[in-house]
Amino acid sequence: MEETLGFADLLRLMDERSTAFRAAVAAAPSLDVRVPTCPEWTLFDLVQHLGDGRRKWAAIVAAGPADAPPAMSAPVAPREREALLAWFAASTEELLAALREAGPDRGCWTWWGPSQSPQTTGAVARHQLQQVAVGAPQPLPDEVALDGVDEFVTTCVATTAPWPHKPAVIDYHATEGRSWRLWFSADGARAARLPTPVAYDDPEVAYVSVWGTANELVMFCYGRITMDSLRIEGDLRVLNQLIAWEPEV
Repeated sequence: MEETLGFADLLRLMDERSTAFRAAVAAAPSLDVRVPTCPEWTLFDLVQHLGDGRRKWAAIVAAGPADAPPAMSAPVAPREREALLAWFAASTEELLAALREAGPDRGCWTWWGPSQSPQTTGAVARHQLQQVAVGAPQPLPDEVALDGVDEFVTTCVATTAPWPHKPAVIDYHATEGRSWRLWFSADGARAARLPTPVAYDDPEVAYVSVWGTANELVMFCYGRITMDSLRIEGDLRVLNQLIAWEPEV
């Protein structure tokens, strides 16, 4: 699938997202507040998790092609807010520096080997762009949201793990004019762009189509909004099955 954002844009947007994330954390009443979409986590836990992830991905990118990620010790993030924010900023810069050094085409280990996304540093940057968020959902630029949907369906959904239900098809339609089709079967899940939004016609296959802006679709993909915010036509059970699915390869 054609990407909509270049490597330099991805790095710039990652830096901007990091700045916005730190501002949201700085404005929060406490580091002990609960994260609504991850109620078992405090805000401190979220910052530590994301900062640790950026440091791990920096090490993965720096290591180059590998069959496994490099071993790393558990994170030790400071508890004091200003120090924590500085630690997170340093985590982001560590990843950005590793990505700049490697460039977009260098191979590296990733957890999405069975997906349709390449195991490259460019794919790491593309995925990491979508990973940092906190607070009320904010509108994304169209190109970021469209790329976010595309990246999600090819990286987080596409897999060779067998679909444990009746064969199914899900279509996502963005009002900006882009559509994706997901096929689910015993062979796994695969995704493709649709040139036009055409309904799937096979009585033996469960089918549902989801309509919304690209921003709404990517927010739904990451659990930031519910399906009530979208226009849905067809078998709603398929969407619930997808949300509950945890494929293992």
